[in-house]
Formats: sequence, structure tokens, C-alpha cells
Amino acid sequence: MIRKIAAPVLLTFVTLALTAFTLASNDRPPVQKQKLRKIVIDAGHGGSDFGASGKYSNEKTVSLAIAMALQKEIEEQMPDVETYMTRTTDIFDNPIVKANKANDAKGDLFIAIHCNWAPGARHSEFIGYKTETYTKKVKGKKKTFTRKVKQYKTWYSPSPVKGTETFIWNINKTKAKEDALQNHEDMFMDSTTQKELEAFEKRDPEKMILYSIKTKQFFDRSARLAQTVEEEFIKTGRNSRQAQQRGKGIWVLQAVAMPAILVETGFISNPEEEDYLNSPEGQKEVAQVITNAVKRYKFTLENKGAKPAETTTGTTNK
Repeated sequence: MIRKIAAPVLLTFVTLALTAFTLASNDRPPVQKQKLRKIVIDAGHGGSDFGASGKYSNEKTVSLAIAMALQKEIEEQMPDVETYMTRTTDIFDNPIVKANKANDAKGDLFIAIHCNWAPGARHSEFIGYKTETYTKKVKGKKKTFTRKVKQYKTWYSPSPVKGTETFIWNINKTKAKEDALQNHEDMFMDSTTQKELEAFEKRDPEKMILYSIKTKQFFDRSARLAQTVEEEFIKTGRNSRQAQQRGKGIWVLQAVAMPAILVETGFISNPEEEDYLNSPEGQKEVAQVITNAVKRYKFTLENKGAKPAETTTGTTNK
């Protein structure tokens, strides 16, 4: 009985508090629409962590080269936007360090650059028989026998799987994202809002509702950008494996207090795509594709407001 009464009372209290907060906000001059001021670019892997490997190259090297090309492209095409690189050399940072770097930099968007991988196909061909000698006890005595054994030649061909994928954090990791926002609320609240909420305890219902609303907004923005990135890849003729939520989640994406995506730029296990990803032309094109998507995202963010986008749930072969 107590629970049945408590729930409506709490809801009424929260509603009144939000109403009071809204009225107080209406007394202030309107806050300027949020802009995309700083982009954090994360080159996957590094140092002792080579990531996926191709015939002659590895993911840590390719992802850094593309990340550097992306930084250059953004700086040239979007001079009003600052970029921050989590690494510019061959060093390894675990995901916790990467997330801390991004949050300390107070980024407005997190873009992780990676390469994908898929196993090759196994082939087998019968090439003849081999005679083997073996011993066996017969009535307590060892006797020698021979037998013919089939022989096969086995080899592997490179994986034909190719294409791009752009991931966002999985919706079932929402609580982790809310925690990230709670620990870095100065990144998305203006000073006036922060001052008004100082009277509330950190986990008061009013604040938790705010974190929940902001988390959904960041999810929608991330989904929209991921979808836009894949649309831009399709324009260049690349095979798109769509914007997705990875079933097991991607920890760093939910640990940063900002919209976040991870771009799988191609399959390094596919010889054709490995050559493309290692070429200056390919790296520049990938950087231009992502930059074009970010420009569309920025325009929507500053002029129309980000709209939700649907993504499919899937897993990567990486």
C-alpha cells in the first residue's frame, strides 16, 4: 500500500520540480543553440596492440594514418571546429585512458577509427594415398601391417568480405552512458543550469531524469551520424554493412560524455580493401567521407536539431 502511494507522490514532486525549473529557465534569455566545437578522434589500438592484421599491414598503423587524414580534412573544411587526437604516435592506451582523455578534452563528439577483419576460407584437395606401417597384437604376438591413408593438400584463401560499418553503443548500455554524463555534467550543462541544480543531490530524481533525457539525445545524435557516415560511403561506391549497435557493446563509446561512433573503415583481411586502406588516396577518401557526414551532422545540430535514426542490431567479425 505504501508503495502504491509513494509512486504517485514522487511523480507529482518530480513534475512540480521540472515545471519550476522550466519556468525559471523561461525568465532567462534563450540559450544559444549548441554548436559542434570540438571533435575527439581516436585511432584504434596502438603500441603492443596491433589490432587486426592483413597480408602486409596491421590495424593500429592504418587506423592512425586515417585518423591523421581525418584531422587534416576537418581542419581544412571546418576551420571553426577544434580537433583532439587521443594518440598521434604508436602508443597503447586502454579504453579507460582513451575515455578519460576524451572527457578531459571536453569534446562534443567522439569518432573512433578502426579496420575490420574476417577469417579466410579453408580449402582442401585430395592428392593421393600414402602407405603407412603399423603394428598390432594378434593372439598375443605383434605383427606388422600396412595401410593406405588418404592425403590432402590444404590452403586458405583471403576473406572476400568487404565494406564499411559504423557502430554506436548498444541501447542496453544506457545506464553506463548516464553514469558518464553524471560524472561529467559540466560538459553539457551551461553555467546557469549547473547553478540551479546545485541544490539537488547527485542522484536526486530530478537530476537522474536530466541525465536520462541527455543520454537519449546523445543516442539519437550518434545514430543519426552513424547512418549519415554510411550514406556518404555509399555515395563513393563503397559497400555499406550499415549503421549498427554491436550486441556486446563498445565500452569506450558509452564511457565518453558525448555522442560517439566507431567507424570500421574496411576489411584489412580483404586484399583489395587492404590496398585501398593503405593508399594515400584511400585514406583521404575515407577522411573526406567522414568529414562530409560530420558537416551534415553539424548543420542539423545547429539549424534543425538532431532527429532519431534507426540502426540494426548486429555483431562485427572483427
